Amino acid sequence: MNVVQKVEHWGDVHHAKWLDVIRVILGLVILSKGIEFASQIGSQGGLLFPSNPFGFNGLASMVIIHTVALAHLVGGVMIMLGLLTRLAVVIQMPILLGAIFFVNLTQHFTFFNSELWLSIIVFILLVMFWIAGSGPYSVDHMIQNERENRHR
Repeated sequence: MNVVQKVEHWGDVHHAKWLDVIRVILGLVILSKGIEFASQIGSQGGLLFPSNPFGFNGLASMVIIHTVALAHLVGGVMIMLGLLTRLAVVIQMPILLGAIFFVNLTQHFTFFNSELWLSIIVFILLVMFWIAGSGPYSVDHMIQNERENRHR
């Protein structure tokens, strides 16, 4: 057993049922951010890259914006349902790191920067569910139980 399999097994064995409620709320938060992001696509370019520090042209920034919106929409639903949770969480992690370091920190690190705090909390929860997995009330768990019942 390698380290990843050991961590996955530990997360599956030690998963509290109340964490599933947190997972659903996390999925809803990410989904709502995806809806917000997708509904304001035109104005996001100036928000994400106000001074264009990376030299992105309009096309590159639009590709990034559309990719992030799609990842949040699909990933939020997957996390909420507990469907391939670890994969969905890993896909969200670089997006949240980008939100923390490139978007929210440019608005200064203050106590009142609620978007920064939300991004940090969501990132911490993503790491937690990457380790803990989806839990007993999830599509992943139902699929695993179905496979075990077939092999009996």
